[in-house]
Amino acid sequence: MSRFDQQYELWVEANILNEQNPRRLEILNRGLGHGTIEFLRSVWFPAIGNFNDLHPEWEVRDFSNGYRYLDLAYMPGGARGGIEIQGYGPHARDLDVRRFKDLCRRHCLLALDGWTFLPIAYPSIVDEPKQCQQLVLSFVGRFIASDVPASLSWLEAETVRFARRLLRPITPLELAVHLRVSDRHTRRLLHKLVELQILDIASGEQRVRTYKLRL
Repeated sequence: MSRFDQQYELWVEANILNEQNPRRLEILNRGLGHGTIEFLRSVWFPAIGNFNDLHPEWEVRDFSNGYRYLDLAYMPGGARGGIEIQGYGPHARDLDVRRFKDLCRRHCLLALDGWTFLPIAYPSIVDEPKQCQQLVLSFVGRFIASDVPASLSWLEAETVRFARRLLRPITPLELAVHLRVSDRHTRRLLHKLVELQILDIASGEQRVRTYKLRL
């Protein structure tokens, strides 16, 4: 059994054992959807490495005082982050006007209630998992100062956090402005993180222009 399978089973079992809401418990006992499992296997777990603060099939009230269920809720320290896997069939080809309006209204009202949403298209999970991993790192970075190796200095650690918060490669200049250090010092930091295999060169040959997280 792979490390993912072991951690996944423990995580699902813990959610079932700790759940007292009969509605959500029934859904959890039926098992998670294929799209959610593939997202966790190919995107979330490779990028984050654990399921801390992640809750499957999270129950929320809707605008009609009924109940809806988010595919995944990410809630560190009481924060509200929602992840929904958009399957191509039900969310594109077969989405009629009424359901489309309902979906948009649902997301709007939850956003007004303080939720931050990360919709992920299932075809992207299959075709572009690395890009999805970058999105997840940026999503998580909005809520917490993501864990970094304890051996890194403060500037090195903040460089990693800065890269995780963005959805694109970073330049030495913008990092220097963020860290309030010289361009020369910034390039030394970036070069060391490349040597440590934490960052990769994204563009530039003789003189590197941008860097990205190694995934």
